[in-house]
Amino acid sequence: MKKNVVYLLLAVTLFYGCSEDFLDPVRNTNVLTDESITDAAANNPDIIEGNLTGISGFMIDPGGITGGRHYDLGQKGIDIWSDVVSGDAALSASTFGWYNNTANLLTTVDFTREENEIIWNYYFRVISVANSVIQTAGGNNAGSDLDANTLRVNAQAKAYRAYAYFYLTQFFQTAYDPAEPILPLYAIDQVNSAKVEASVIYDLIVSDLLSAIENLDGYTRTNLSEIDTTVAQGLLAYTYAAMGDYANAKIYADAVINAGYPLMPAGELAFPGAGSGFNDVASPSWVWGFDITADLGHQLLNWWGQMDYFTYSYAWAGDTKSIDDLLYSQIPANDIRSTQFGTGAQALQPINKFFDPGRTPGGQFVITTDYIFMRVEEFYLLSAECAARTGDETTAKNRLRDLLTIRYGNVADANTYLTPLTGSALQDAIYLQTRIELWGEGKSYLAMKRNQATVTRGTNHVFRAGESFQYDSDEMSFQIPETEIINNPNISSQNN
Repeated sequence: MKKNVVYLLLAVTLFYGCSEDFLDPVRNTNVLTDESITDAAANNPDIIEGNLTGISGFMIDPGGITGGRHYDLGQKGIDIWSDVVSGDAALSASTFGWYNNTANLLTTVDFTREENEIIWNYYFRVISVANSVIQTAGGNNAGSDLDANTLRVNAQAKAYRAYAYFYLTQFFQTAYDPAEPILPLYAIDQVNSAKVEASVIYDLIVSDLLSAIENLDGYTRTNLSEIDTTVAQGLLAYTYAAMGDYANAKIYADAVINAGYPLMPAGELAFPGAGSGFNDVASPSWVWGFDITADLGHQLLNWWGQMDYFTYSYAWAGDTKSIDDLLYSQIPANDIRSTQFGTGAQALQPINKFFDPGRTPGGQFVITTDYIFMRVEEFYLLSAECAARTGDETTAKNRLRDLLTIRYGNVADANTYLTPLTGSALQDAIYLQTRIELWGEGKSYLAMKRNQATVTRGTNHVFRAGESFQYDSDEMSFQIPETEIINNPNISSQNN
């Protein structure tokens, strides 16, 4: 039943909201427009709710852009690409070749590669549907004259629009520069299909998230795939940090922490601990995720298939992703996270961090392990990062101590590590801990951009082992795809 409901909602989303024609200010009578949806929603409000719910279904839809390419997996598929580009996830063996272009850093320098098109179209499709929902639920300037449910729908749609634009800024701008034209602007009554300045895009993201935070206040969601105030605060913390506004980033990172999600206990961090596996949406530290159930029918095309040795798919059969061995060498033996990695089909796969509970190599065929999008540990690290960058080293160390005491097993070892750190050494340590803690979760790339880091690959990469890349090099950002440049004359003229 759940599969039918989710994909029916997804079909509604694709039909009503995902057409490129919604982005075109010229009305096309062959498709439903935002006006048409408004008229339909007046008779059946479930249409709006279906579009909204369809976005979360689209985030986990296998083959949602291409119809079946085995690395087209929604947000989690993009997470793999970003982890591979950052170098923290090593393509340690390649039998089927799905990640060769990304691991060899060809995708990021060649606008004709399919991966660029998938990323671009995925996020702009989310924006298109979000715009449809916003338009039919009060518009960009929805106010208190609306009923609570309409305001909630408007707020969640704005948060989705902000989420998509935030990731687009990270992937398609080499480095944060508010004056640089970077992306088209599609925001209902603000439309410009040419690239507009980054400041305009970031202003929209911040405005959308502040509105979402205000209008979701007091809302209790029914499942973790929904966006609530805390998810919107987390997205805003990341946005401010990407802008270098560490004071505001810390305010919202702390707001996520103060929402009451507990840090993972040591047992949940690695097998054989109770609750380990990062595979259950009921985990108390998870802030945002998706419950993958058997009736969704996910099999070969799934993030777990690309990452988990215990799932019947690529990580078991020959396209393995391992932790970069240079990064792994920086995890001390007394850190429980050093036990998250071991030998499956290749060395240093995350066999004790991400796994099907059955733990039979290639055993999980129909996927029932869940997707994680956000957890509270991210914000302890981000809060520490922001505190260090604003000179509050005591607070930075306290946040890191909370995390490391659990990972090291005692506060004495955590203090031994933290006490000598100051200045750039403290900032570097927080960046390192972020890479270790969030390995495989799609956050290393964001941290690389924020920290203006140079990444050096270890020895266990099939491609470009031992090479170093600066955060602002061409290899570390994706390209506006060829199809967009061909089909959008306003962008093609800017690229000449």
